[in-house]
Amino acid sequence: MTALNQYQRLEAAGLWRPSPDAQRSDVIVSIGDATLTISDTRDRALAHWSLAAVERANPGTRPAIYHPDGDPGETLELAETEKEMIAAIEKLRGAIERSRPHPGRLRLVMLLASFACVAALGVFWLPDAARNHAVSVVPQVKRAEIGAALLNHIQAVTGPPCHEPAGSAALGRLARRVPAPHGPGALLVVRSGVAEAAHLPGGTILLNQSLVEDHEDADVVAGYVIAERLRAELHDPLSDVLVHGGLSASIRLLATGKMQDKVLKSYANAMLTAQSKPLSDAALLAGFNVWKIRSTPYAYARDISGETTFGLIEADPFATDSPPAVLSDADWLRLQGICGG
Repeated sequence: MTALNQYQRLEAAGLWRPSPDAQRSDVIVSIGDATLTISDTRDRALAHWSLAAVERANPGTRPAIYHPDGDPGETLELAETEKEMIAAIEKLRGAIERSRPHPGRLRLVMLLASFACVAALGVFWLPDAARNHAVSVVPQVKRAEIGAALLNHIQAVTGPPCHEPAGSAALGRLARRVPAPHGPGALLVVRSGVAEAAHLPGGTILLNQSLVEDHEDADVVAGYVIAERLRAELHDPLSDVLVHGGLSASIRLLATGKMQDKVLKSYANAMLTAQSKPLSDAALLAGFNVWKIRSTPYAYARDISGETTFGLIEADPFATDSPPAVLSDADWLRLQGICGG
């Protein structure tokens, strides 16, 4: 050790006491090979203290008092005049302390690492886990309740759903013709606010009035209903609400069975401006096949040229067959007048 070599010839006078009840005696203190040597005035060694085990009883005050680690009864007192020896011992003690392993620091590092892991779990794992659990345990009746609460906020933008009695009855028959996989799956027609169609937790689908007023075939609106049914199956609408609300929304739903009104209001505004999630032709064709509805009218409604929806036209599962009618002609006319037009 460089510091040890620097002080090996240093000596100082001091007062040494081997035990609390012993008399103090004058001694000569020198720094030896990794030891502090205490000798009498005749140069006879009285004690050897390991430098690594030297402790100071009164840090920062003079005279400096030292003792071996674990034995405070044996002391060595160095007067204020022995500044060089005191400085040397302090420097050596500091160098030895820095070279020692520090389990306390290791524990601190491990504790901080544990906190970091917990924080990482909170940030990256817990939100998804809480949301997925909520989605898996919330019953259909609660989903419908959340959907109804969400609809109240949506109506601030869309206005109330159209409800002409004959048209509403026809719309109910369309809902039964293209039912939701789970629950009743109500259909509602609104005048504005919804670009084409959108779905809510609980199975309710909102349809823009243009889908029933601007087309000649009921298969078109049925196709949009099928697309929303499939989106709801592939992307759970309750999960979308909880993603928007964050971890607190998932925890609140699990703990209380309720969602904050401000979360639903915020999501309602976001939902009406969001782009619909895309669906593959394969998924759509499978849906048209299950619900027994032609895909061609829907394809041309989306793209009048048929260029971007050619797959739905070419592979129409009922291109040559006649599936059950979506609605009777009379019901289709009634549905087209649901908004009083």
